[in-house]
Amino acid sequence: QVQLVESGGGLVQPGGSLRLSCVASGFIFSNHGMTWYRQVPGKEREWVAGITRGSRETNYIDSVKGRFTISRDDSKNTLYLEMNNLKFEDTAIYFCKRAHPDAWGHGVQVTVSS
Repeated sequence: QVQLVESGGGLVQPGGSLRLSCVASGFIFSNHGMTWYRQVPGKEREWVAGITRGSRETNYIDSVKGRFTISRDDSKNTLYLEMNNLKFEDTAIYFCKRAHPDAWGHGVQVTVSS
């Protein structure tokens, strides 16, 4: 069955960096666009970044442009989110999602705190 498993979250100080990974299985990863979302308790889940098949195009929410980089390694069935210069407001649970048809990972916590 389709599985998306995130890792790499944790606690980091403001200005720090983390790299999230999402390992996919149960489908042909290279055939699908992939995305990252995040959610703060009590708020709606928010799209953060997306990457097309073959990495032809990447897109970001304005608040992370210049700080986050989405990438993929199709040979490893893995999606990444490199997060630099992290801010308090980046604290959230981050989810990996297959663009279409929808499939979600379980999420990984990122906490930015001093």
